[in-house]
Amino acid sequence: MKKEVAQELLEEWIEGENLRHHCRMVARAMVAYAEKLGKPEDEKHEWWLAGILHDLDWEKEPDEHPNFAINEIFPVHDISDRVKAAVAAHAPERTGKHPESEMERYLFACDELSGFMHAVSLMRPDAFAGMKAKSVNKKLKDKRFAANVSREDIQKGAELIETPLNEHIEFLAAVFEESEV
Repeated sequence: MKKEVAQELLEEWIEGENLRHHCRMVARAMVAYAEKLGKPEDEKHEWWLAGILHDLDWEKEPDEHPNFAINEIFPVHDISDRVKAAVAAHAPERTGKHPESEMERYLFACDELSGFMHAVSLMRPDAFAGMKAKSVNKKLKDKRFAANVSREDIQKGAELIETPLNEHIEFLAAVFEESEV
């Protein structure tokens, strides 16, 4: 699937700018990790697709997310089995598919943390500029802050990519600071 088609799908299926922004953030995080891991261009594109499309059906089919996208939307488009599996694995409690492949593990690791870090950035005068793991961890300890974000999934994600949580946070903060998402 070409980038333009994926972006059109995002516009078609997601009306809320906040969710679109989240998908773009996760896609950027996925590309940054793919680059860090030395993936070739075609794989980087797949990682981007997994990030940009992972919540495609969240607004219109919340009870069926992400199964609706995997079973109804993706088959109509040129979506690889690897991307389908990654999208399924980002919500294992809904799909029964746990993150196994590298792309699946990184999508799981980037999803919740990206959303949480965006919430933290909204509380800071300089958004992501100069954001440190210490300030994100402080907010993680406050269960009332972004209460719908699973702290357990954030910790599990860092474990899945075998990266200390502070290092994962600092990496993503740098990615989000340097790029428009």
